[in-house]
Amino acid sequence: MADRRGIAGIGSITLALAVLAPLAACSSGDDESAGPHRIDAGPLVHLSAEGKVDPSKPVTVTAVAGSRLTDVTVVDPDGRVVAGRLADDQHSWQTTGRLKANTAYAVRISADDGRNGRGDTTQNFSTLAAQRLLTAKLGPDSSGSGVYGVGQPLTVQLSEAVKDPQARQEVERVLTVTSQPAVTGSWYWVDDKNLHFRPEDYWPTGTTVALAFDGTGSRISDGLYGGDRSALKLRIGARVESVIDAGAHELTLKRDGEVVRSIPVTTGKPGFDTRNGIKVVLGQERSVRMNGETIGISAGSSESYDLDVQWATRVTWSGEYVHAAPWSVGSQGYENVSHGCTGMSTDNAKWFYDNTRVGDLVTVVNSRGATMEPFGNGFGDWNVSWTDWVKHSALGQPLSTTVPAGQAPAAGMMRPEV
Repeated sequence: MADRRGIAGIGSITLALAVLAPLAACSSGDDESAGPHRIDAGPLVHLSAEGKVDPSKPVTVTAVAGSRLTDVTVVDPDGRVVAGRLADDQHSWQTTGRLKANTAYAVRISADDGRNGRGDTTQNFSTLAAQRLLTAKLGPDSSGSGVYGVGQPLTVQLSEAVKDPQARQEVERVLTVTSQPAVTGSWYWVDDKNLHFRPEDYWPTGTTVALAFDGTGSRISDGLYGGDRSALKLRIGARVESVIDAGAHELTLKRDGEVVRSIPVTTGKPGFDTRNGIKVVLGQERSVRMNGETIGISAGSSESYDLDVQWATRVTWSGEYVHAAPWSVGSQGYENVSHGCTGMSTDNAKWFYDNTRVGDLVTVVNSRGATMEPFGNGFGDWNVSWTDWVKHSALGQPLSTTVPAGQAPAAGMMRPEV
């Protein structure tokens, strides 16, 4: 009996050890073998930005000795991420993207303490307000019908001169042109404050176009930052082109490539020759007072005039119109007798007025006059070759007006009017 009890006792001890063995295998005095543990990463990192910082200077994040950065993300209130670069040793990170002026940023940081502890922290900083802001007046003014001809350029007038090539590139980067259908186009710096945008070819009929200056807080140059956002939308109507043949004394209007009407006209006589070249309709006036003194003709001279003119379609700022000239009907179709304008009968002038809109094309050929200048007296933009046009972009290359994927069309709520 004693022997059996002894054997039973040994069996009980063996069973107890068998139960304890798996428990012992699940624990260890070595914390690292248990995997990373969560910590507060705040004490591990240092953000260089304190208080209000200069937006022109980079912001850095540095890890304390023995620690390393695993991820850093800087975002503005709209969720836009500022580009940055993590050093190869993961000890520091620095912004490489532009910071906006007068903007609050959140910095999300992940770090490792080198002892198997990993964690996150969020820190914040703000940038100083800019002392000088660049704003942009956009054209054309689409407050009316918002429908323009296929020759209409987009215009930007800056609030102050921008001369530095790098600063001009920044201006072009904060200007956005989108359209449906997309076209290939480019900016042209007319002077230090004015830019024009046009497609390589005329705008397609029915195109919807959006232009935006969206550089709020963006650094343009030292001390100069983008100001308030501005934007406009417009539509492109039918392709209406009028060709005035000064030699044949005839105007021919085409709509979408089809001849609609030919009209007998008179253009500028010798000494007042009408300008050759492509012009863009600038505006229309039911009645306008025309006085020879405005173009340098002395009052009382044999060439002086002072008239109320009807159905006037303007093509230059200096006063060249296509208009009613009932006093010269006998010369229309036969002789050039005007002071530079294109004259026609009152009925024909009203028809032309009713069938033309701002942005339509008016081309003069076979005149003895000079060619329409590209800028300063209207829109002679289309007289510049595409190659030369692109050369006057600060970025030096054309761009596509494609609407980004997932974004609504530029003027998607507006139905093309043709």
